[in-house]
Amino acid sequence: MFTSDYLATPRLRGLLALNLSVAAAGAMVIVNTVVLVRAGFGLGDREVAWTLAAYGLGSMAAALLLPRLLGERVTDRTAMLAGAAVMVAGLLLAPLVPSWSLLLPIWMLLGLGNGLVLTPSGRLLRRSAQPGDRPALFAAQFALSHACWLLTYPLAGMVGAALGLGPSSLVLAVLAMAGLGAALELWPRHDPEEIAHHHPDLPPDHPHRASGDGSLPAGPGGFQHRHAFVIDDLHGQWPR
Repeated sequence: MFTSDYLATPRLRGLLALNLSVAAAGAMVIVNTVVLVRAGFGLGDREVAWTLAAYGLGSMAAALLLPRLLGERVTDRTAMLAGAAVMVAGLLLAPLVPSWSLLLPIWMLLGLGNGLVLTPSGRLLRRSAQPGDRPALFAAQFALSHACWLLTYPLAGMVGAALGLGPSSLVLAVLAMAGLGAALELWPRHDPEEIAHHHPDLPPDHPHRASGDGSLPAGPGGFQHRHAFVIDDLHGQWPR
């Protein structure tokens, strides 16, 4: 049920597409870092640990800095799309890196993009559901995002083993780019909290008629008003 509510919300359809970008970059890091550092550059466990730490530091930087910027200056959509673009750039650059010292900033870039997408996602889910429905919506996010990981994890390993780490990074870059393109299409730039909408068949004494602003008659037995809009029992379809 709540998966359908999730998919009925345009901003969450955009979030699902961005989950694919996150999973593509994350799969490159988690599946291929050890092989890249040890077999590609001939280094050891310490360098593997530092490489993974660089990814984590990039993600932490986004998580610490972004909440101060979100709001009037930077919208959730802008930050998250920028994060996906950063991850695409990092995956495209990864096959060109000639040394471990230059791999570290690329991995940090991937971590930064990851943080830019994931840091606002909880806020996005909260504004897309009634308080009582939020746990189920977060569960839907967990399931759908892990479906993306289920695709990218084996893909990163199989392409890396068959063709090498460079082609693996490029294939994952294409997936991340597809997620970014889909999010641009699915998540409208204009995404207000309050939306005017029509209720065609609520009875005159229904308490929902008193909510929101501008309750106006709209056809026999119907009315129109405006309030913070989420998909729920009374709002089964996103207004056009």
